[in-house]
Amino acid sequence: MKAISRSKSKFLAISRAALLIGAVSFFPAANAVDGVVQNMGNIAYVSGGVGDESIERLQSMRDEFNLKLVFALKSGAYLSDVHTVISDAKGRSLLDTTSDGPWLMTRLPAGSYQVVVSSAGVAKKRQVSVAANGMKTVDFRWDSDQ
Repeated sequence: MKAISRSKSKFLAISRAALLIGAVSFFPAANAVDGVVQNMGNIAYVSGGVGDESIERLQSMRDEFNLKLVFALKSGAYLSDVHTVISDAKGRSLLDTTSDGPWLMTRLPAGSYQVVVSSAGVAKKRQVSVAANGMKTVDFRWDSDQ
């Protein structure tokens, strides 16, 4: 009888662990890709910047990108979950994503682009020119009462 009860106990422990792992991978917050380079077509990008480790990780990747977008309130508080669309001069969407933090960095071919970002239902639009080398930083600020 004791062998059966130990076997059941071991089975239950393994089952609980499997359920926990499955539950953790189900929730988006547990799968945050903060600081992981992603690709949309030929466009590489990374976002994050929540916490010191994330900021350090993104700063270490700075040389790989030529456009950095920063999202914050006018009060200075940073924003995340900012929907971002970058389109080329012909209006083709090259990047359509939602930021995992207040920084979004991307590598674009040299040229002019339209950047549209939105937070809490308020959209902002900018024309941005980027060079092949170096980093262009563009700040987007929203009113604090939104």
